[in-house]
Amino acid sequence: MLNTGRVLEEPMTFETLLIGLIVAVIYVEIMDVFPGGIIVPAYMALYLDKPLRVLATILIAVLSLYTYKFLSRYLILFGKRRFVMMILLGGIWAQLWFIFLPHLFSAPLELKAIGWLIPGLLANNLEKQKFFPTLASMLTVSIITYFLVRVLLYFNVVSP
Repeated sequence: MLNTGRVLEEPMTFETLLIGLIVAVIYVEIMDVFPGGIIVPAYMALYLDKPLRVLATILIAVLSLYTYKFLSRYLILFGKRRFVMMILLGGIWAQLWFIFLPHLFSAPLELKAIGWLIPGLLANNLEKQKFFPTLASMLTVSIITYFLVRVLLYFNVVSP
């Protein structure tokens, strides 16, 4: 067996993210609805077995969205500025969540870094699209990704 030097805390992290990206791109092409961003469902698929973590990420995205709506009354936020503000707000709210409720975010450091961006990406798509279609699409793609990874593991197509 080839030693790649990768240490995986979660089984098949790279493979799950890759499969999630592929499923999300296919979903967007067929349904013409972004599932909260291209990488968001793959990230959620990693944590479907930890529903509090998924719920916390969605709550942070909603907090980011409503904070953006409040700030947009006083600041000119559109286009790139809106996207950057959503990412920034998602990161701030996620960091505050990490500080005050660390037991909900007990992941390896590389996934915590993704977790600082994911709420902002999701909030950006919640702003651009309708709320429920975005969340339903995200959950659909996440579940499909989760089960595809589990099928690959079951049939030993790849090893954990």
